[in-house]
Amino acid sequence: MSEDLIQVRAEKAARLRALGVDPYGGRYDGIEPVAALLPKVPATGPGPEAALAGRIMRMRAHGKTTFLDVADRTGRLQVYARADQLGAAYEVVSLLDLGDIVGAQGVLQKTRTGEPTLFAKAVTILTKALRPPPEKFHGLADPEIRFRQRYVDLTVTEEARRYALARTKVVAGMRRILDAHGFVEVETPVLQPLYGGAAARPFTTHHNTLDMKLYLRIATELYLKRLLVGGLERVYEIGKDFRNEGIDKFHNPEFTMMECYQAYADYTDMMALVEEIVATLAREVTGGTTLERDGKKIDVTPPWPRLPFLQAVRDRTGLDLHAADVPRLREACRTLGIAFEPGMGAGALLDAIWSDRVEPHLIGPVFVTDYPVETTALARRHRKDPALVERFEAFLFGKELGNAFSELNDPADQRARLEEQARLLAAGDAEAHAMDEDFVRALEHGMPPAGGLGMGVDRLTMFLTGAPNIREVILFPLLRPEAGSPPPGAGG
Repeated sequence: MSEDLIQVRAEKAARLRALGVDPYGGRYDGIEPVAALLPKVPATGPGPEAALAGRIMRMRAHGKTTFLDVADRTGRLQVYARADQLGAAYEVVSLLDLGDIVGAQGVLQKTRTGEPTLFAKAVTILTKALRPPPEKFHGLADPEIRFRQRYVDLTVTEEARRYALARTKVVAGMRRILDAHGFVEVETPVLQPLYGGAAARPFTTHHNTLDMKLYLRIATELYLKRLLVGGLERVYEIGKDFRNEGIDKFHNPEFTMMECYQAYADYTDMMALVEEIVATLAREVTGGTTLERDGKKIDVTPPWPRLPFLQAVRDRTGLDLHAADVPRLREACRTLGIAFEPGMGAGALLDAIWSDRVEPHLIGPVFVTDYPVETTALARRHRKDPALVERFEAFLFGKELGNAFSELNDPADQRARLEEQARLLAAGDAEAHAMDEDFVRALEHGMPPAGGLGMGVDRLTMFLTGAPNIREVILFPLLRPEAGSPPPGAGG
């Protein structure tokens, strides 16, 4: 961007000050959203007086008249400014630029061509934009610039605003549904002395005063279950989790998760809850229950099919891996040409087979159920087969949307499984669970039977909107440092 353009705008700001006009004005009363003003424009003749405020998205000057397209988050409305109407104040209009934020008061009326318009009696500069918007206001072509400068992207890219507003509907809708079912919203620690609740690498930090290592949470599960022990029988949290892993179209190291836990329920209750949340939000965001992505259409109307995990593996590979041990699973990986690390346990090997051969084919919607016990350290053993656990994952478009269990509340079983996870962690499995003695102690006080669910807010928003990348639905995704920026820790 030419510094000359910034200088020209700075000079206009100086000229406004010379006129006694603050180019960075304050409170502006009486405004209504554009979406509320448009229905008030009469078919013929002048309508009511009104006021609006927003950013100038388009300008056309013709001698002593200027047309401004002013936009707020609800829409755009044309403002017609005339020198004979505004008098000396028209000089302020002559100093406006694309991207400036203005307020306008006047009469709503259609032009001769039928364009809804505010015929201005007053125009007020509220913020002078020193940097011009992208050329022709057609949006930013470079995705990296879009995500890095989201403040610009939102002003010029309609899809960016659509994704952002859809996400707010998703979060608000989740809260409304859970509240209606008697869940209470809580907050649990983001900084944790032990991480747990998922198979993931954590971010680490250090607390200086206590001289101790801390982790950014990878899940809220273990703290929410402690609240079940404490008698809060239905709890949920919508908050940030952090996993020190790769970045791709479906993963960002910082993401938003909804987790909820319901006493005296099991994973079948959580299936019904997932169906209700997804179908309800689909209707609210899209107007129906049919979703489309990459040319594929699915209908999320309940009930969804159930597909046992081992059956799905057998259908895609021809292998029966029920109760398979590590040597048998390594052999299966070799047969299928799937790479694995020497320190992988049975759960990680099964996950490798699953991710490679089965998951991409689950267009859904579908619940994959009844996982081998080695895959899940925190789920209750299956009531009919102790080699399995009562777990499901919900899949849409070949990707996991949510994960749920009948929760394990037997402290002896939980201790044994966490000890096995600790052994795998010591052997080099960076995604294995750490041993959490306090969590086991909590279970020893008695946790009621329960169903639990974790659902990705970002990924659900992707599926509902058709967004091609998770970075579209996270307002400020993690990006590499900008070229030319100082290295971390540099400066004062």
